[in-house]
Amino acid sequence: MPIVVNIDVMLAKRKMSVTELSERVGITMANLSVLKNGKAKAIRFSTLEAICKALACQPGDILEYQDEEGNLN
Repeated sequence: MPIVVNIDVMLAKRKMSVTELSERVGITMANLSVLKNGKAKAIRFSTLEAICKALACQPGDILEYQDEEGNLN
């Protein structure tokens, strides 16, 4: 999929666990896992906003576009 989700990177930078992020955002561990593993088909803006607030970051810190060959654009 051309959109790469970098939640793991931001979690490491913020020294936060997946469990803590799940609690702060108010989504289940299963849904957060689907999102961070790149299996999600969509994300609500309200969820993205809550993740950005919890991680003190911008959407571009979490989401990244790569073309089919894996090159960043």
